[in-house]
Amino acid sequence: MLKQLFRNFALKKNASAVPTGFIPVSAVKTAVVFIDVEDPTFDVCKQDILSYFRSRGVKAEIFFLELSKLGSGERLITSITNTILKKDILWYGCPSQEKTNLLKSCEHELFISLVRKDVFAMHYLARCSGAKFKVGLVDDSVYDLVLDSGAMSEADSFREIVRYLEKIV
Repeated sequence: MLKQLFRNFALKKNASAVPTGFIPVSAVKTAVVFIDVEDPTFDVCKQDILSYFRSRGVKAEIFFLELSKLGSGERLITSITNTILKKDILWYGCPSQEKTNLLKSCEHELFISLVRKDVFAMHYLARCSGAKFKVGLVDDSVYDLVLDSGAMSEADSFREIVRYLEKIV
């Protein structure tokens, strides 16, 4: 109950007031994509994201979600700046202010979450984002477009999202 109270307060304080809805990719100049490092196709997905947006002239930024605990011999394989680690998540589920501010400082028009886990941190980041169009894989009222990707890999899910984005005129 206390955790939910803190979550509600954080959402009320930091949620974006920007109205969202479907916008054509041709109108998008900047995008942010969240991918889950635990998905075996995350590296392929990262390349697909960069290639797609580069071909469209869109400045894309990728954030990584890494919630597994790294062992003593393991190293982080993504940029520490754009990676949200388990230690960056506060006790009530919100990402640290540093990570939230990093997302909010980059004004994105398109927000895509390829994270399948129903994690409050992703819900919070999607709500805080000032993006005009939000796409996700988890059924959540914050997203304008939700793709039910079933057992698809992250890379396949992104390709499917692109298929839908290309149809919006």
